[in-house]
Amino acid sequence: MDRPRILVADDHRMVAEGLHRVLEPDFDLIEIVEDGRALVEAALRLRPDVIVADITMPQLNGLDAVEQIRRSGCDAKVIFLTMHKDAVYAARAQRVGADGFVLKHSASTELLTALRMVLEGRTYVTPEIAELLERLSAMPERGMDETVLLTPRQREVLQLYAEGHSAKEVANILHISSRTAENHKAQIMAALGVSSTADLVRCAIRHGLIAPT
Repeated sequence: MDRPRILVADDHRMVAEGLHRVLEPDFDLIEIVEDGRALVEAALRLRPDVIVADITMPQLNGLDAVEQIRRSGCDAKVIFLTMHKDAVYAARAQRVGADGFVLKHSASTELLTALRMVLEGRTYVTPEIAELLERLSAMPERGMDETVLLTPRQREVLQLYAEGHSAKEVANILHISSRTAENHKAQIMAALGVSSTADLVRCAIRHGLIAPT
């Protein structure tokens, strides 16, 4: 019987190497990528059985990367492995089509269980997050994510500007014109009701698009 093929996306190399040791006895780790754009490309090229991805990654966060992967027709199982303990992230992970949500500090004890469950067609959420999700469902206002006001392309632009890229760099990464990149930024600021790049950075950090510096 073929071993399940796993694609890992995490920009922390030590974490990825640790996952290799955890997965190696029962799974084939076919590739490790370090940013969301590389994840999208690798997922569509390799068609893994399961994707294990962080949420906060350079250039494109894991949530938006998985949303792109789903829109492209890739039906790989997805487990988010993250440090984010807020149920809002787990709720959005479910919305983009994730099958599992595991906290990094629980990876050594829970990841293999999560992998086996999602391969059987079930879902897995770290128990402490599952409890928070139940509470969140009773308090929908707590789960308000400002970035849902944005289009997928606007979230990409927001993350790149928040990472410190110039309009020209954003344009080059997204294959658009600098003027279009600047227009996107203006529309994002209007949608979020903010007035400065610093406000955009704070919003991106608050919603896990970039890591705090």
